[in-house]
Amino acid sequence: MSIDLDGDQQFVYKISCTTCRAKGHRKWSAYRPGGDNGFMAAMDRWTFHLTEKHPDAEAPCLAFLPAAQQRLHERRQAQGGADG
Repeated sequence: MSIDLDGDQQFVYKISCTTCRAKGHRKWSAYRPGGDNGFMAAMDRWTFHLTEKHPDAEAPCLAFLPAAQQRLHERRQAQGGADG
């Protein structure tokens, strides 16, 4: 994970996978601005990537998978895109 500053001097969080490629030669990555829980959004996306693309991986963040799934469910409900 890297934490940088954007043009407005706000935190930007980037997590990259060392084995997956997104487009051509580019590494898969999650890039989120610091506002509105950017760190949590980046970590959630990384956790989902691990479980989907690297199911046998062991990582401390996987302990937070249920919470990440709950946040995703709540976001989808708030956007009207989920049943239930």
